[in-house]
Amino acid sequence: MKLFLVFQTLSSQVRATILMIVTLFMFTCMGIFIRLSADSLPVFEVIFFRNALALLLLLPIIMRTGWSSLYMNKPKLFFVRALINIGGMFCGFTALTLIPLAQMTALGFTGPIFVTIGAVFFLGEVIRLRRILAIGVGFLGTIIILQPGFTEISVGSILALVSALSIAMASLIVKKLTATETPEAIVTWMVAMQAPLALIPAIGVWEWPSLEAWGYLWAMALTGTIAHLCFTRAYRLVDITALQPLEFIKLPFAVILAWVVFSELPGLWTWIGGAVIFASSVYITKREAKTKTSLRPNAGPRETKL
Repeated sequence: MKLFLVFQTLSSQVRATILMIVTLFMFTCMGIFIRLSADSLPVFEVIFFRNALALLLLLPIIMRTGWSSLYMNKPKLFFVRALINIGGMFCGFTALTLIPLAQMTALGFTGPIFVTIGAVFFLGEVIRLRRILAIGVGFLGTIIILQPGFTEISVGSILALVSALSIAMASLIVKKLTATETPEAIVTWMVAMQAPLALIPAIGVWEWPSLEAWGYLWAMALTGTIAHLCFTRAYRLVDITALQPLEFIKLPFAVILAWVVFSELPGLWTWIGGAVIFASSVYITKREAKTKTSLRPNAGPRETKL
């Protein structure tokens, strides 16, 4: 209780930073438990349990905050996010069983790059030379990791890139939802909508989990639920650009945990490529935020949270 009171006295930026670090660590732990679960269960079944068990874990929180906290002001946006997430989860969960965790994490840094490109084609946004160059640098980092022509580009790597795009799109939807929805509603409706979407294909390949698999599934659901709650609260406190530089922490988290659990160490090119992609993503995110701020009426330099 005292720790919580101390936490509440901290500035919004410090609280958001702490929440984001916890988020990134928990998401990395979730990746470990996803792979362990998928060793004995079909991927769609793992996705179903990821959402169904998380819904059970959220019930005590819902009962404490009240059912009114689940009211949706923008139900269509909730459903769109669920559809994007379920596709991204299938790609990401499958990729985790095919490529090293560190490589999956490094390729995940491409999210902001894909979002910027998508905004050009689907939203008609105009990007300037510096951001175009940053996108090129980001793809150079991807090439460094994948090394086409020297090694075969695996299905797992392609799925990891698709998953990164899905996660980035879902993150932007979450940021939009935080303006009108409660963190409890955002997280609860995500798993409530995704569980039946995953159950339909899971029925065709169903296998009952062993006792050990149940342990991994519950651990996966717990770490994922904590991550999403912290992630949503962090995005309510500060602008997304203020948290972007923290993303690179995921790589050392992934390296350490993968080494401890799977005796798996990444190659040098994964580190170099991941750093290049990450630097490009941070630059793109900050340039977009600065551009949007400058377009606001009477926007002064102090309005930019950079």
